[in-house]
Amino acid sequence: MSGKQVSAIFWVTIMVLFSIQITNASTTYNVGDGAGWTLGASNWPNGKTFKTGDILVFKYPKGVHNVVIVNKANYDNCNASGKTFSSGNDSISLGKGTNYFICGIPGHCSGGLKMAVTAN
Repeated sequence: MSGKQVSAIFWVTIMVLFSIQITNASTTYNVGDGAGWTLGASNWPNGKTFKTGDILVFKYPKGVHNVVIVNKANYDNCNASGKTFSSGNDSISLGKGTNYFICGIPGHCSGGLKMAVTAN
């Protein structure tokens, strides 16, 4: 192979890898937009398309709320049995399928602080 052929193969390989990286890039979303993770956030995913690996950032006053990743049954029953985040600025990567989140502070989930997000 000549030097020009090796150079061309090199650049084609770099461009293919770059395009793969771009198509697999995740998107970061601030849950609730400017309002953050608060009552009424359950409707926030409506009209949005999420991919596996996208990042949801839950912003809220530390100590006022938290975020608990739960299964469907615990989501439906507001049972805060799952992985809990409480920093007030939690970044959570979406898994494939429906991801369920609730606030585990007593009364908050039953008051509407819960959200289901489906990622393809």
